[in-house]
Amino acid sequence: MTEFWLISAPGEKTCQQTWDKLMVATTRTNNLSTNHKFNIPDLKVGTLDVLVGLSDELAKLDTFVESVVKKVAQYMADVLEDSRDKVQENLLANGVDLVTYITRFQWDMAKYPIKQSLKNISEIVSKQVTQIDNDLKARASAYNNLKGNLQNLERKNAGSLLTRSLADIVKKDDFVLDSEYLVTMLVVVPKTNYLDWQKTYETLAEMVVPRSTKYLFEDNDSGLFSVTLFRKAVDDFRHKARENKFTVRDFQYNEEEMKADKEEMTRLSTDKKKQFVRLPFIHIQRDKVQDVNGGNNRKYRSNSKTVLNFNEAFIAWIHIKALRVFVESVLRYGLPVNFQAMLLQPNKKNMKKLREVLNDLYKHLDSSAAVIDASMDIPGLNLSQQEYYPYVYYKIDCNLLDFKV
Repeated sequence: MTEFWLISAPGEKTCQQTWDKLMVATTRTNNLSTNHKFNIPDLKVGTLDVLVGLSDELAKLDTFVESVVKKVAQYMADVLEDSRDKVQENLLANGVDLVTYITRFQWDMAKYPIKQSLKNISEIVSKQVTQIDNDLKARASAYNNLKGNLQNLERKNAGSLLTRSLADIVKKDDFVLDSEYLVTMLVVVPKTNYLDWQKTYETLAEMVVPRSTKYLFEDNDSGLFSVTLFRKAVDDFRHKARENKFTVRDFQYNEEEMKADKEEMTRLSTDKKKQFVRLPFIHIQRDKVQDVNGGNNRKYRSNSKTVLNFNEAFIAWIHIKALRVFVESVLRYGLPVNFQAMLLQPNKKNMKKLREVLNDLYKHLDSSAAVIDASMDIPGLNLSQQEYYPYVYYKIDCNLLDFKV
């Protein structure tokens, strides 16, 4: 994905002149960035005191909403697991990829009515994204519990013969069942000791049934053998087997328990797959779920909750960016409202040069603030970890995942 710089500068005689100057400086004589006008509607300004307070609140809300966007994206990646290459193509906003949504941004009048005050709009966003965050926590917790239980069962069915479940290895015919006197035991024998086992198993205890041992299975290190003996010789057999480096496994053949374990494994696997929403086939357009293959929308609605959550959270995030640009532009450039918001997609090789050009273009707006880095500790100036430039500037980083797909 990519990085954008969302900036604003005061209008000249017209906002179009501000836009034209930027284009000349950054694209027509060099290739520093790809630029787009960023359309912000005529929002209610309110009082100066409200704007100052709202500026700090929006900075915190911006950080919170961005964190939720990234958490939802990461959750999608976790659920997709081996299909992580599908994640990026499903990070959509209003049915289009994120770059397209940002570069063609249009304010959503239905969700965020501009007749509302700026504070009310920010509260609508905050409430909406908090709900998404709570929903995500619940879904992630349920998924992690499900994944953990499944992994525990999978571990029981894998690994060494000394520890793994034997239910999928043995068969009913391997055991003497329903006998008052006889019992079949399972013994793990190191591969290097197969010959010793055949020579000695009948003498490890009295009352071992001659020629009763049977080879059942082997892994990289050991083999599994059955042996039948009288019940009263079991303890003595265990002791002598251990002395000879043979390990007797505690196992009782119980078809009902084994069937229940298999059904539990199947259920957990099925439930886990349900988390794998059919993302590649779903497009989101506002609150509608559209199957591009023309199928029944309803059957996808419940499974597409995570996609919808990402869609809603990302849209909310970009609206918060728009609110921040508006508030900061009014605070810096004054009234009446007259500024041009612009979205720059920097050329990675020329980012430093682009910053220099922008500073030269707008240094007259605030000569004392050529560049103030957020790492500098300046008493009385709260930069909220954001670099300060003579123009309004906010970064939008669309690299939402902590791995490369």
